[in-house]
Amino acid sequence: MDNNSNNNDFKKVIDVRGLYCPEPVFRTKIEMEKMTIGERLKVVADDPQSEEDISRWVNRNGHDLISVNKNESDLEFVIKKAK
Repeated sequence: MDNNSNNNDFKKVIDVRGLYCPEPVFRTKIEMEKMTIGERLKVVADDPQSEEDISRWVNRNGHDLISVNKNESDLEFVIKKAK
């Protein structure tokens, strides 16, 4: 996959920094429900537990976790809607 095209290839970016479990997962779920198959969502979080929580939710719901990047205290997830 072309990493350079990922920077602007999002249907939406949501910022859930300052929110803690279960809110980041809940807001990710709401946005994913609005999207169509193949679209990508970028989620920016700062709750360390989000890495496990969002990754687990994505896998459990059959979507594709394209990437997880750590930038200082932030986590950036790119999720592709698969179904």
